Amino acid sequence: MQLSTKHLLGIKELSATDITTILATASNFKEVLQRPIKKVPSLRDTTIVNLFYENSTRTRISFELAEKRLSADTINFSASGSSVSKGETLLDTVNNILSMKVDMVVMRHSASGAPHFLAKHLQHTAIVNAGDGINEHPTQALLDAFSIREKLGGLSGKKVLLVGDIMHSRVALSNIFLLTKMGAQVMLSGPPTLIPKYISQALGVQVEYNLKKALAWCDVANILRIQLERQNQVLFSSAREYNLAYGISKNLLNSLQKEIVIMHPGPINRGVELDSDVADSGQSIILQQVENGVAVRMAVLYLLAGNRNS
Repeated sequence: MQLSTKHLLGIKELSATDITTILATASNFKEVLQRPIKKVPSLRDTTIVNLFYENSTRTRISFELAEKRLSADTINFSASGSSVSKGETLLDTVNNILSMKVDMVVMRHSASGAPHFLAKHLQHTAIVNAGDGINEHPTQALLDAFSIREKLGGLSGKKVLLVGDIMHSRVALSNIFLLTKMGAQVMLSGPPTLIPKYISQALGVQVEYNLKKALAWCDVANILRIQLERQNQVLFSSAREYNLAYGISKNLLNSLQKEIVIMHPGPINRGVELDSDVADSGQSIILQQVENGVAVRMAVLYLLAGNRNS
C-alpha cells in the first residue's frame, strides 16, 4: 500500500484512496498496540525530527510515541530552547538538522504554509504537518475520522457537526476536507463572528447558528475550543455568555430525541465549550480519539517512509 504523495501537508492534497489506505493501516497498528509487546521494527534506522515551534501536549507525545513504537530514532526540537530565539531562520534551522542526515520531519508552526515551504526546499525528506497556523491539522482529522468509523461503522452518509471557533481552527478545515471527500455530510455551528461568511458556498457545508437544531440533525458533534491566542479582536462578549449560547451541557443533550457521539480534539476548556459531565460521559469518545492518534500517526509515518524508500 502506498500514498500518492511523499509528504503529508494537508488533507486537501490527499485522495479518498489515500485516506482509506491510512485508516486501514491504522487499524492494523491499533491491533499491534493491544499486544503485550507494542513495538515493531518497521522504521528501524529511520531518523525523525519533531520540529515544534508551538506548544503541544497530545500531538507531540502522540507522534513521539508512534515513532518509538515503530523503532525510529527520534530527535525532539523545541523553538524556545534553540537558536531560533537568537534569530535563526526556519530554513537555516532545518538545513542544519538535515545536514545530520535526518529522514523525516514532523513539524508544527504558527505560520500557515510553513510545512509547504519546507517541502519545497527539502527534496529528499518527508514532511509531516502537525498543525500550521489556521490552515490544517491533517493527522487530527485522520484520527477523528478513524474514531467515527470505529464508533459508527463508516463515514459515508454520516452527519457530522463541528461546533465552535471555525474561523481560527485548523482542525475544522482538515475535518471538512476529509469528511466531504469520504461522503459524510458536514454542518457548522457557532457564533456568526466565528464562522467565515462564505464558507458554505466555498466548501459545500451547511451552517446552522441554532445549536439545538444543529445537534438534533447530527450523528456526531465535534466540539472545538475557542482559539483566543489566534484572535486579534473581541469576537464574543465573554466565556460565560459563550457557554450559555454554544456550550454543550448534559441538559441540552438530554433534551434531544436521540443519543449523539461527542468528540473534542483537546485541550478542553471545561465549562466553556463543553461541560465536565458531558466530556466524561458515555457519549464522549474523547479519550478514544487520543488512543487512536498513536495508531493513525504510526500509519502515516510508516506509509510515508515506504514512499521514500521506493
